[in-house]
Amino acid sequence: MARFYISAAHKSSGKTTLAIGLAATFAKSGVRVQTFKKGPDYIDPMWLARASGRPCFNLDFHTQSHDEIRGSLARRALDADVVIIEGNKGLYDGLDVEGTDSNAALANLLETPVVLVIDAEGMTRGVAPLVQGYLAFDDSVSIAGVILNRVGGARHEAKLIAALERYTGVTVFGALGRDATLDVPERHLGLTTPGETQALDEKIATIAASVAEGVDVQALRQAVSAAPSIGPMPTPGKAAVADVAIGIPRDAAFGFYYPDDLEALEAAGAELVFFDALRDRALPKVDGLFLGGGFPETQMAALEANASLRADIKAALEAGMPAYAECGGLMYLCRRLVWGDEARDMVGVVPGDAVMHPRPQGRGFVRLREREGFPWQAGGGSHGGEVAAHEFHYAALENLPGDPVFAYDVLRGAGVDGEHDGVLIGNLLASFCHLRDTDAGRWAARFVAFVRANKASGRADDAKAEIAARGPATTSKFGSN
Repeated sequence: MARFYISAAHKSSGKTTLAIGLAATFAKSGVRVQTFKKGPDYIDPMWLARASGRPCFNLDFHTQSHDEIRGSLARRALDADVVIIEGNKGLYDGLDVEGTDSNAALANLLETPVVLVIDAEGMTRGVAPLVQGYLAFDDSVSIAGVILNRVGGARHEAKLIAALERYTGVTVFGALGRDATLDVPERHLGLTTPGETQALDEKIATIAASVAEGVDVQALRQAVSAAPSIGPMPTPGKAAVADVAIGIPRDAAFGFYYPDDLEALEAAGAELVFFDALRDRALPKVDGLFLGGGFPETQMAALEANASLRADIKAALEAGMPAYAECGGLMYLCRRLVWGDEARDMVGVVPGDAVMHPRPQGRGFVRLREREGFPWQAGGGSHGGEVAAHEFHYAALENLPGDPVFAYDVLRGAGVDGEHDGVLIGNLLASFCHLRDTDAGRWAARFVAFVRANKASGRADDAKAEIAARGPATTSKFGSN
């Protein structure tokens, strides 16, 4: 198996573009490609999954132990020919001054050589001391070579390569020129998602063609083919028989789901029923809901227009259907979503307004502590336990009346009010923070157990009857994207 870690000198150097292009180039040639992404991230993995034809998985020091990270890579890459791990920010960047959470630390933990992407715009001879510094800073990190990005033409490329050859001896696998057609559009939360990108496959094909032309992918593969195997591989547990159905919106508004979290829900005994919150007019017959994050603000008019689905969801939740909502899901369940001069009606179960702001209202790693009354007691875990999570939201929950009941105290992060997160209303838990199902917090099994207990009590039937009483509606067939 060939395995390499794509990193850079600094963020916005073109790592994702190169990772997409390399994954698509290898996959097009019949090579089985498995991709990974460092840290909490939903959007880059969507692109990598589309380019490789396989789900992309996250590797995160904040929510996973070292053994769990190594085990995840070993298990997911078992049948792959090439493994691509995309870093975040720069090679040596991180929260810890000692670098224990850096890309370099993850590359070392996974015994994986690094391919360094260098944004060469505006540089010539100066590229040499930059790369030399990265080579010398930590000799435990194996840097297999570099790829030059945003090169100004053949003459510029020749000067860069000559400087690197003379002063560093590093291998240059190739270069990409300055080409705006290769850029993935960005907006307030980062890159646009594949579901929002016009001519998606053509975009990926364009990137792949440029990578295939500018980078010697076979030389790269050969250079990283000696990466050692990672183990031991953990033995997966036996999946439970599905006895509850959980509805999950997945569309242009909602798409922030970790694939291993979805697997964990299934392993705990849930049948996952995907639906489109923009187009499906009725809620599918389910026992619970998981509404993930995404960009409801960019789709707020279409979400408001789908009044019948909003009414179904409100009726179900008010009748006691269990639900878990993260960030965008919370925003959708609010009374209104406000962005600038535009305000749109949402589901209305949470009696407050989700208001978009020009700057992030919460961003980064979070630590939460479960409060008394946390609903997911069944299935393991204990109240008062600390939970590792993350958040990134420009929205704030405003105009929330009375004395709301919260699921969490926020030990680090912003949450809803800087001190609390996770609004509890009936059997709904709606939070700005995103959980991840890892050994440090098996939320999926706890939530499925909560849904199962609710179903056994007969309350789920009450929720379904409440929807049925609204009369028939049509639902379009929608699968995963």
